[in-house]
Amino acid sequence: MFLEPLVPADDGDLPGPLLTELTALYASNHAFFALSGDFPDPGDIRTEQVAAALADELATPGARVLLARSEGRLVAVAVTLDRHPARADDPDPWIGLLLVDARVHRAGWGRRVAAAVEERFRAAGRTGLRLAVLENNSQGQAFWTSLGYELLDRRRDLRHDRPCAVLRKAL
Repeated sequence: MFLEPLVPADDGDLPGPLLTELTALYASNHAFFALSGDFPDPGDIRTEQVAAALADELATPGARVLLARSEGRLVAVAVTLDRHPARADDPDPWIGLLLVDARVHRAGWGRRVAAAVEERFRAAGRTGLRLAVLENNSQGQAFWTSLGYELLDRRRDLRHDRPCAVLRKAL
């Protein structure tokens, strides 16, 4: 598996075949998006919606979208932030999203991608990594705590004012 940064074309668009791959990955996670409410119909996620969501992510200063591939196939997407966009007192980088293709859930890809993201920040000299998990996402909370992330705080998220658990892992 390797991670590659998502780099839009000069006009900001994503290549059609890549956008098709990304849309399939997002659409495979309809259960997650039913919890999150990020898309109007989690059973019908469309390419233009995925393109807009990724454009929003990339518009955040210090954000990176990382594509995880194995044998040429897109297996996961990770969105990272060099720092929290609204909290200057927060010294840690963040994982904004880790989305594994639902067709390969429980095959270890989430763990591998999380470890690769952690290693990138560790190599950059960062000492901790944070993320927020929706309170209604018990599977997500179980996944992250199994990787050593610990509850740091409870807050509302910035985009939709949803209750979240903020987790941190020392690197």
